[in-house]
Amino acid sequence: MLFSIIVPVKEINDYIRTAIPHYLEMDFDDYELIIIPDHETDETFPEMGDKLRIIPSGETGPAQKRDMAIEYGRGEYFAFIDDDAYPSKDWLNVALKYFEDPEIGAVGGPAVTAPEDNIWQQGSGKVYESKLCSSSYTYRYIPEAKRDVDDLPSVNLIVRADLFKKIGGYDSNYYPGEDTKLCLDIVKQGKRIQYDPDILVYHHRRTLFKQHLKQATNYAKHRGYFAKVLPETSRKFAYFVPSLFVIGLVLGPILAILLWKPIWYVYIGVLVFYFAMLFASITRPCNFKLRILAVAGIFATHVGYGINFIRGLCSKELLR
Repeated sequence: MLFSIIVPVKEINDYIRTAIPHYLEMDFDDYELIIIPDHETDETFPEMGDKLRIIPSGETGPAQKRDMAIEYGRGEYFAFIDDDAYPSKDWLNVALKYFEDPEIGAVGGPAVTAPEDNIWQQGSGKVYESKLCSSSYTYRYIPEAKRDVDDLPSVNLIVRADLFKKIGGYDSNYYPGEDTKLCLDIVKQGKRIQYDPDILVYHHRRTLFKQHLKQATNYAKHRGYFAKVLPETSRKFAYFVPSLFVIGLVLGPILAILLWKPIWYVYIGVLVFYFAMLFASITRPCNFKLRILAVAGIFATHVGYGINFIRGLCSKELLR
């Protein structure tokens, strides 16, 4: 068997139910699908036949569930995907060709916003697609040029099984950034991680604003901490920019009040330019309401990420 597809989940949910037909529609047959919920379930999905195994893990986290691939996965490659995502038809076909090169340790591609998502989820997707939010990492959310990368999220990451076992799987001590640690371990083994826009999955986004910001600020906390302990992948200027923005946002009025009132004109001018840039950064087709939601979402993400990156940077241990 070539691929073991690993899906960690707390319980069988509507996302899993709607994803099953997409696995069956793939133009690839040599795979097994392993869904790992906390507890036993009565749902069986008979249309999957013997391709599906549902293996309860007990109440544990996503990293530990993915590590169960070491014990239960029968494929030569472990394909990790989230429960709220589903594959494109060519997902495994495109991935397989790269593993002909022994230097390739893992492959992945974008997790594109699912087209059936509602406007609040699409707004979250537009936030991540903006260069002013994700900088050079927009390739994780929209198809971009093929390249070698050093960090891909587990929503769409396919790893050689023998390499995954050699590394020891995910390090749950770094949750929710265990995929960053895994990718670093792959690179340290002298292997490459290949990004291809055609290794594509569709990902249901969190809704703006509460759920989106909860996710984004969790990313920020772990990235701030990783900037100290994993500088190879996380001590990059782009990750510090939102924190610098927050500092400027707070210091501007203080300096205007205490030092020189004309600073207000500079401050307001910069903010006007900033919001104009946000509006212009939403380049992919969308209606006016969605564009406004995305602009508000990017601003809220910048503030939330900037504050929590500093929290992670100053913490002595990874904040949960």
